[in-house]
Amino acid sequence: MEEVAPSLLLALSMAALVLLTQCTLSLQSELMFSSRLIHRFSDEMRALMDTDVDVQRQKMNVGSQHQLLFPSAGSKTISGGNDYGWLHYTYIAVGVPSVSFLVALDTGSDLLWLPCDCVQCAKLSDNDENEYNPSHSSTSKTITCSHELCELGSTCKNPRQPCPYTVNYASTATSSSGSLVEDILHLAADSVNGSNTYVRAPVIIGCGKKQSGGYLDGIAPDGLLGLGLSEVSVPSFLAKSGVTRNSFSLCFGESGSGNIYFGDQGPSTQRTTPFLPKDGKYITYIIGVENFCIGTNCLDQTSFKAQFDSGTSFTLLPDGIYKAVVEEFDRQAHATKITFDGVPFDHCYKSSSQELLETPSVTIKLSVNNTFLVRDPLFVVNDSQGGIVGVCLAIQSSPTEMGLIGQNFMTGYRLVFDRENLTLGWSHSRCQPLRGGDTIGSNASSPISLPTTTEQQRAPPNTHAVGPAVAGRTPSAAFMLNSSCLLLLLLISSTMV
Repeated sequence: MEEVAPSLLLALSMAALVLLTQCTLSLQSELMFSSRLIHRFSDEMRALMDTDVDVQRQKMNVGSQHQLLFPSAGSKTISGGNDYGWLHYTYIAVGVPSVSFLVALDTGSDLLWLPCDCVQCAKLSDNDENEYNPSHSSTSKTITCSHELCELGSTCKNPRQPCPYTVNYASTATSSSGSLVEDILHLAADSVNGSNTYVRAPVIIGCGKKQSGGYLDGIAPDGLLGLGLSEVSVPSFLAKSGVTRNSFSLCFGESGSGNIYFGDQGPSTQRTTPFLPKDGKYITYIIGVENFCIGTNCLDQTSFKAQFDSGTSFTLLPDGIYKAVVEEFDRQAHATKITFDGVPFDHCYKSSSQELLETPSVTIKLSVNNTFLVRDPLFVVNDSQGGIVGVCLAIQSSPTEMGLIGQNFMTGYRLVFDRENLTLGWSHSRCQPLRGGDTIGSNASSPISLPTTTEQQRAPPNTHAVGPAVAGRTPSAAFMLNSSCLLLLLLISSTMV
């Protein structure tokens, strides 16, 4: 072959460098995983429940190692209203073949449990939800008593028998018990070009055979997604696998709809406050409150610690602080007090649809002089025709020194539970999707399987056990660009040889 002139070699080298840079950038589109929250009674929710979506799965390579993830059905969350205990929910898919569940979102506990081989579970007349059956899933594995995450392993007669679990919740006599299994949680991510990739993440699931208390009343008929700090929680498994940051966000919109995103660390403009340890350990999301403010008056001696708990319907304050807060609210409200039967609040006021009551603002002053304005501290009371007859200050007294910031104080904020930096972040939000592509069935890809929980545990300290990518991808603009890049580089290389 004839030698290529030096000037031509230089030109070809420069072209190859520019082309390689463009190709590299095109491969680095960051992915996002999320789940959208929907109000149970909204038109959006009705449309979603009436739609049977057949997701066309296609192959796609793994993108950024640190991604934002959301349940494969979408990032939506749902406010359940009075029928479901005023909590928030999202759809998840578990197992192979996948089965969908509408689970309550609970930052105050750790375990993901589902109704399973039920001995005593909630049964609602209009309940279309599913019961989880590990024997019907090809990816389920029994967690034995010898497993390092089996807390009750010492009570077992045989280390190879299924690991039992019992979780007791703060609500009176409310619990879930059964045995632990490992199975696949189906998650999704959307990239800047709107195409979805799907991930199969192994997690530990409680096969909830017996529920009690509020769960028998139907507040979590389809299970509960614990989002706490322990190793058994879903955020912990996702972070340990290396596909997301050790963080997640919840956003509960004022309309009742919102989102959940795994791996979200929030915007740079958000306000933050540190999480505090309990008995020297970070076991749950506790923050420090310096003052409670009503209107412009920040009350003295209203400092306390509070757990940020999305699984608590309404905020509870230590008794002494509760009394100071409601007395000051009464003083500034200038309204006629009234009592409503069946309403769990002591401080209610007459109001109407024609003449809405003006009430003082409620603000929590946190550490480092950061303030958290409660956007919706009131509970609206309606008559049988739906008209407004009154409002109540939606807080309750707690007999303990620890307060509970419930879901009603979280409305209107993108709340970031940053477990890496042990901080709570918040920023005002309308709770729209962070990216446009986290809708069901948008250029869906075939799932990428992550290592099992046993493989994750074998990973050496400070490293991530990450599963291999599934090769191939449906042709797209980005794919065609990358293919063209490779062909042109090969042509240039052959010319230069």
